[in-house]
Amino acid sequence: MHRCSYEVNTGGEKEGYDMVELRDLDGVVSVKVSGKLSSEDYQTLVPQLEARIREQGNIRLLWEMENFEGWTPEALWHDARFDLKHNADVTRVAMVGEARWQDWLTRLMKPLARGDVRYFSPSEREIAWRWVREGT
Repeated sequence: MHRCSYEVNTGGEKEGYDMVELRDLDGVVSVKVSGKLSSEDYQTLVPQLEARIREQGNIRLLWEMENFEGWTPEALWHDARFDLKHNADVTRVAMVGEARWQDWLTRLMKPLARGDVRYFSPSEREIAWRWVREGT
């Protein structure tokens, strides 16, 4: 059962996909997640992110959370492994979320990440997009 839906876009336009399909614009990868991320979601997401990293050397990530319920334990493990392996490859992360725990999670990530990490509310989405693109 697929418990997480994805919407991936490149800076404004809305495009829905039945599966994870990433696009990038000037080195920024934008991913919108909702529901609960599962191990299966990461088995699709991680290879696509790694392909972008191989192609570009490093990426900037706009991670949007809408009605996001978090991760299954297995998905959290996949996320942690990706973060450890590619810590130096992700130079800037803009986390856009609607819940207080998502802001807290972003603050927790900051000391562990080599790149810049910032949290934005949904009303600040355009500010997040500009910030994540700075210096590209």
